[in-house]
Amino acid sequence: MPISLILAVVLLIGVAGYLFVFVQRKHTFGVDAPERKAAVTILDKQVMATEDPTQEDEYWIYIQKGTFGPKREFQIGVHYYHHLNPGDKGMLTYQGDKFLHFALKR
Repeated sequence: MPISLILAVVLLIGVAGYLFVFVQRKHTFGVDAPERKAAVTILDKQVMATEDPTQEDEYWIYIQKGTFGPKREFQIGVHYYHHLNPGDKGMLTYQGDKFLHFALKR
């Protein structure tokens, strides 16, 4: 087996691994992700109460893009939690998996 073929395969495996890690970090974990906006509907909201009084409760919303679009969840602040209700529609601004803003459509 020629050595150049082995080197080519090793090089392609290395490039594929690098691209996988790059895409995973950017799109899943939000590292250096671009700020995006999407028209969404809020499906549900939830509070994850903590037993420890030194930690704050976590507030989550579950959204869906369009009618048949993908469903996602975002951790939000308490002020958004109290003002948003299931069924609300509006423009969601996010960066990767980080919630930035929600503009309610009236």
